[in-house]
Amino acid sequence: MIASLAMYDWPEQSGHWDALWQVLREGLSTRGIAAPDRLTRDTGLWDVWQSPDLVLGQTCGLPYRTRLHGNVTLLGAFDHGLPGCLPGYYNSVLVVRRDATGDLADFLDRTLAYNGLDSESGWAAAQAAALGLGRPFRRKVYSGAHRASARMVAAGEADIAAIDAETWRLVERHLPETAGALRVLARTEPTPGLPLIAAPGQDAAAIVGAIRAALVRLPEDTRAALHIEDFVKIPATAYLAVPPPPSLSQTMEHA
Repeated sequence: MIASLAMYDWPEQSGHWDALWQVLREGLSTRGIAAPDRLTRDTGLWDVWQSPDLVLGQTCGLPYRTRLHGNVTLLGAFDHGLPGCLPGYYNSVLVVRRDATGDLADFLDRTLAYNGLDSESGWAAAQAAALGLGRPFRRKVYSGAHRASARMVAAGEADIAAIDAETWRLVERHLPETAGALRVLARTEPTPGLPLIAAPGQDAAAIVGAIRAALVRLPEDTRAALHIEDFVKIPATAYLAVPPPPSLSQTMEHA
């Protein structure tokens, strides 16, 4: 058995995610679903997402629609109550240094820090915003994580980054110096939120019931810290309808 809620599981937040898991695990148990005692934090994300023993996991929209769709059980998404987004949806903030002038069009030929090519919020959303102005970002530098992208822009190692809007809240809370060195230039179009998934064959209705029950029982301080307002069932068609990012052949220039 394996469970992971890793996408917003910063060390500063881990105690709250553990609290959510304990309540959720009890709900799973009462519904006859065996679940691990603890969340897994020492296994690669793709290994977690593709594990036949996955009871509950959290992935990203881009991996879901490119590789996981049809190979996992889609459950839905947490609603983080993000401004300008439908329940269960999210978007990204495009951040630049606080003293940088101009609008998004002025940054298309500058260096984008991106957390990974399989990231909806850090890569695909940024490219969609750029393509809306006529061309993709071509200069880019890999960071490996949203918080690293924010730090790179703040330090002048990159010019712009797309940060998942919920992660941006974590940057503002836990990395105030980094957040203070940045400004939000624009926001991307909302897309379905981070998919909660399970292995094929898992009882989706029972797991969803346990999730809903856990949110009702969750201590208010934990719920507030995780910014979880609700759970929303989002169909696979909503994820699959999001346009793919441009191919690598269109964005091969590196900083």
